[in-house]
Amino acid sequence: MKYALFLGCTVPARARNYELSTRRVAQALGIEFTDIMDFSCCGFPVKSVDVKTTMLLAARNLSLAEEKNLNICTICSACTSILTEVNKELKENGELKEKVNEKLAKIKREYGGDIEVKHFARILYEDIGIEQIKSSVKKSLEGIKFAPHYGCHYLKPSEIYGNFDDPEDPTSLDELIRATGAEVIDYGDKKLCCGGAILGVDEDISLTMAKKKLDRISTRGADAISLICPFCSIMYDDNQRKIESQFETSYNLPVLHYPQVLGLALGFEPKELGLQMNRVKATEIINKLQKGKTES
Repeated sequence: MKYALFLGCTVPARARNYELSTRRVAQALGIEFTDIMDFSCCGFPVKSVDVKTTMLLAARNLSLAEEKNLNICTICSACTSILTEVNKELKENGELKEKVNEKLAKIKREYGGDIEVKHFARILYEDIGIEQIKSSVKKSLEGIKFAPHYGCHYLKPSEIYGNFDDPEDPTSLDELIRATGAEVIDYGDKKLCCGGAILGVDEDISLTMAKKKLDRISTRGADAISLICPFCSIMYDDNQRKIESQFETSYNLPVLHYPQVLGLALGFEPKELGLQMNRVKATEIINKLQKGKTES
C-alpha cells in the first residue's frame, strides 16, 4: 500500500510530532510513503481571497503525485478538504480542467484526474480496518479515556468525501480510538470548531471557542484529547496554557494526535512518537502504561 505523503505547511513547522508518529505507525502497518519534495501549500489559506489561485495550487500538487502514479495521503484536515474538493471538481468539469491545464502548462505541468486523496485516519479506518488494527495492538490502552475531536474539514463538505462517515454524528475516530483498547468519552459540543480558523483575525474569540470545548471535556473526566488535524492541536495543545492564563482556569489536559495514541498501542516508546514535543505532557498516561499494561 503506497501513498505520496502530503505534509502541507503547518505540520513541518509546528507539528513534527504528528509527522513522526504517522510515519512510525504507517511503517508498522505496511503503509509505504513516498516524499515528493516539490509539494507546496495546498491553497487553503487563500481560498477565501482567490479561488482560482487555490485551484491552481491544488492542481499542481495533484499533478506531482500523478506523475509518480501515487494516491495522496494527507494528515492535515484542511489540506485534505482542498485537495479532495479540487480533485473532484476538476474530474467532473472538463471545461474547468482545460482552463486549469492551460495555466499549468506554463510551468510544464498537467492535471489528469487519475488519483485520489485520503486522510491518514481514513486510510486506517477503511484500508487497514478496525479488525487489523485490533490484531496489531501490542499494549492495550485499556483504562485510558480519550475525548475525540473531529474538527471541521475531516468530514465536511460530506459530498466530496462520499459520505464515508456521518458529519452530524461521526463515529470513525471513536472506533479507531476504541481499537487501541482505550475508552471513548462522549461530550457536548463534540462537533464544535476549535477556533483555529479565526486565530489570526480575532484571538479572543478563537481562544474562547477552544476554552468552551476544553471546559466540556474536562468535566467528563477524559485523560486526554485525541485529534487528527495539526491546527486543532495548536488550539488545544499549544494554546492551552494561554487559555488557562487568560481565563484564570486550569486543565492540564494532554492532546495527542491519533497516530500517537495508536503508536503507543502498537508498542512504540513515547519518544519514538514525539510525545516529548507535546506542549501538555502526557506523563500520567505514560505512567499508566508503564505500570503493568498487559501485553496482548
